[in-house]
This record gives sequence, C-alpha cells and structure tokens, in this order.
Amino acid sequence: MALPAPPAPTRSPVSPAPGPVAERARGTAWRAGGLLVATGLLAVAVAASVAVGSKGIPLADVLRLLAHGDGSDAAVIIWDHRIPRTLLAVAVGASLALAGALMQALTRNPLADPGLLGVEAGAVIAIAATIGLFGVTALQGYIWPSFAGSALAALVVYLLGASGRAGATPVRLALAGTAVSAALASSTQALVLFDPEAFEEFRHWGTGALAGHDLSVAVKIAPFTAIGIAIALLLGAPLNALALGEEAGRALGVSPGRVRILGAIAVTLLCGAATAAVGPIGFVGLIVAHAARLLVGADNRWILAYCLVLGPVLLLLADIAGRLVLWPDELEAGIVTAFLGMPVFVALVRRRRIAQL
Repeated sequence: MALPAPPAPTRSPVSPAPGPVAERARGTAWRAGGLLVATGLLAVAVAASVAVGSKGIPLADVLRLLAHGDGSDAAVIIWDHRIPRTLLAVAVGASLALAGALMQALTRNPLADPGLLGVEAGAVIAIAATIGLFGVTALQGYIWPSFAGSALAALVVYLLGASGRAGATPVRLALAGTAVSAALASSTQALVLFDPEAFEEFRHWGTGALAGHDLSVAVKIAPFTAIGIAIALLLGAPLNALALGEEAGRALGVSPGRVRILGAIAVTLLCGAATAAVGPIGFVGLIVAHAARLLVGADNRWILAYCLVLGPVLLLLADIAGRLVLWPDELEAGIVTAFLGMPVFVALVRRRRIAQL
C-alpha cells in the first residue's frame, strides 16, 4: 500500500525580510523625500525673508510687486533691500554649511567649522590689512586676499594641531583653531584702532551683517561660490571611499592627495567668498553638518546635498529672528548664529569621548 504524499509546503504569511538592494532603495527614497521637504522649507524661508522686517509686507503684495514693481516704498524695500539680503543669505548659508561638512569629512573632526578652525579669522585679517594698508574698500579688491588669508590660516591650524605624537585629533585641532582665531581677532582689532574712519564700514561688516548690501555683492561672489559648491558636491563619493581608510580608498581608485587638494580649494573658495561678502558668521557649518549627518547617516553624498539646502534655511531663519527680536531695530545674523551654535559646540565638547568621524 502506497504511503500518502506529504502535504505541499505552505507559504508563511510573514513576508521575507527585504534584501540589501530593497533596503538601499528604501533608504534612498526616504533621503530623497527628506531633501524635498528641506527644499520646501527653504522656499518658505525665502518667502518669509522677503516679507518680514521692520515694515511687514503681506505675501500677496510681495508676489504682486515681484511680478510688477510700481515704484512704491514697498517695492523699493523688496527690490533694493530684501531680495539682495535674501540671495546673500542663500549663497552664504550654503557656502558655510558645505565648507563645514567638507572640513569635518577631510579632517574626521566633528568640531570642524570655518569659524572654529580659524578659516574665517584668516580671511577677516587679510581683508582688514588690505583695507588699512592699501585703502581698498571694494569687494573685488579684497576678495582675493580673503582667499589667501583663509587658506593660510587653515594651514597654520592644521600644522599646529598635527604636531606632536597624538597627531591631528579633534580636540587638538579645535584648541589650535581657537588659539589662532583669538590671535588673529586681536590683530584685526589693533588694525581697526589705528584708523577708525577707514574701518567704519569694516566694523559693521565684522559682525556678520547681511543687511546693507546691494545685489552686486551677490553677483560678484556667485562665480566663486558656484565653483566651490560644484567641487564640494563632486567630492561626496570620494570622501565615502576615504572614510574606509586610505588604502581602501586607493583600491577603489580614489587619490587621497587629490581629494584633499580639491577639498582645500573648495573650502577656500566657499569661506573666502562668504566672508568677503558679509563678514564672519560662525557655527553654520557646525550646526548644519551635524544636523544633516543625524538625518541621513554617514553618506557624504547626502550630507553635502542636505547642507546645500539646510545651510540657507538656517541662515535665513537666523536673519529673520534678528529682525524680530529687537523690532524695530535689528540683530545681525552672525550674532544670532553664535547664540545658536554655542550650545551645540558645548554639547559636542562635553562628550566623554570625541571620536573621529
């Protein structure tokens, strides 16, 4: 007598766990959706920046005046003051955020920021010296010294932080940057005191002011920021390869020296142009880079993309807050970002162990 056939296997009602490809696709979709949301926040911040100020203008009137200017006071405020201010905030915010993310990835230092590692201070003293010694007061005249000063200061900080047996640890780099920034800031103040009249505009610029600039400032820094942004975004994949180690990076076809040189060029262009345009604005790179890493993980391609959008959002919101907190007077955006950034910096420093990225 034949034995009965075994029952056919039944499928488990539980779906199989997704494979690596499905998980990667899902992660990409979430990150892309988050980037789209961040872009929407940027659009809202831009609209608020144009509408909000000592003279509030309804958004419907803003849209009407953007389409058809009528020569009214509101139109003059929008076209001559708020639009240049908003465009500068977008360009400077993106530049500083990308520079901060690049510096953190290149040095594997979670405390890296253009303001904390002396890059902005180097640009500031170079501009101050150019104004004081040569009487140059136009942006196109002192933007090149700004590039040179930021690059030289970054080099000095790295050499100081890398000296000794421990090498360039995050804390050593932060301490070297703080020392160099303090020395350069004191030297800048000494230059200002020698000729107060020549530095009247410089003192206002030195607070990180987005107000008081016309559209030509944004136009003049646009080529430098565009090149810096393009280089930064192209370095996302190579930086991911180098995060595995230099030997692994070379095996993947990435040249560590080339990546570092291109990264230094991008940081110099982004920080030098932003500082020359509006003065030193600190902590944007620190805050935005850590926020982007918290949202998307360690993939530098996504971190840099998010920084490109979230940097302008942060700086626009800081500028709007500065217009409202002392209304009808204003608080400079650089002061607001300092208030926001100090708690973040203290929280990072107070960690028991600051690991490299």
